[in-house]
Amino acid sequence: MPTPESALFLAKKPTVPPTFDGVDYDDTPRLKQAQDAVTREQWVRSMMARLVRDELGKCYHREGVNHLEKCGALRERYLELLKESSVPGYLFQQQNYVPKDPPS
Repeated sequence: MPTPESALFLAKKPTVPPTFDGVDYDDTPRLKQAQDAVTREQWVRSMMARLVRDELGKCYHREGVNHLEKCGALRERYLELLKESSVPGYLFQQQNYVPKDPPS
């Protein structure tokens, strides 16, 4: 059963997607919200990789010599998550943003 989200949590939850698409750089509050959303998304990916890594370690310990056969799915999932688990920040995306649909 999911835990109900508190009003304080919902107030801090980002309302913008984790991209700079359509953000007016002169509108400081919206820019800050986009920066926070991008950073939050990066941290979520990083923590997902950490959780899978912990489960993989438990599986290796539990399965012993059979870990190559029994833990293969977790190993593959961890390797996929490891590619995108770094937290580089938002400055590169913000400074090198190219709009998807150029104005005509």
